[in-house]
Amino acid sequence: MADILYTYNDNVYVNLTNKCDCACRFCIRSHHDGVGDAETLWHKVDPTLEEVKAAIDAYDFTGKKELVYCGYGEPTCALENLIDSAKYAKEKYGVEIRVNTNGLGNLYHKKDIVPLLAEVVDTISISLNAPTKEEYMDVTRPKFADAFEGMLAFAKECGEQIKKVKFSVVDVLSTEDIEASRKLADSLGVELRVRPFV
Repeated sequence: MADILYTYNDNVYVNLTNKCDCACRFCIRSHHDGVGDAETLWHKVDPTLEEVKAAIDAYDFTGKKELVYCGYGEPTCALENLIDSAKYAKEKYGVEIRVNTNGLGNLYHKKDIVPLLAEVVDTISISLNAPTKEEYMDVTRPKFADAFEGMLAFAKECGEQIKKVKFSVVDVLSTEDIEASRKLADSLGVELRVRPFV
């Protein structure tokens, strides 16, 4: 059975689903079965809300301030379980909630999900991946033709409703692309984080 909660670099992560609406060229799940202390993050069947809550209850949150929704799928693809389990963890254990997302949740659900996220999410980190639509579509390979525009619109809306919003890019990008990504992020009032490719 796949791990629902796992730790990596002293952070606690929730692996909600293996569903994803992208096929990013650099995605770690195409290289490894697990991350951190997880043996495998591949679910045969996505966990139920009860299973996610049980995994949260079984974890010792002593010294942990944040619970991060990020696994081998896009967490907003399991939106109901994300919202309900995040509320549960926040109320019962007092942790802050971060969601690492591709920012395509509004396109995936064909509705505005930001107000739902804003009820429970303290920080949202959105994978920018590239500074232009052409590069983004090539590296991210999303299911939606308007994914780049949808992701930017999602980020802008999150900035209006969620406490902390960040873009992330992986450090395999060229210096020029990282700088262009920073300018794009700045134009939307969003901080850019350059993260290492593990």
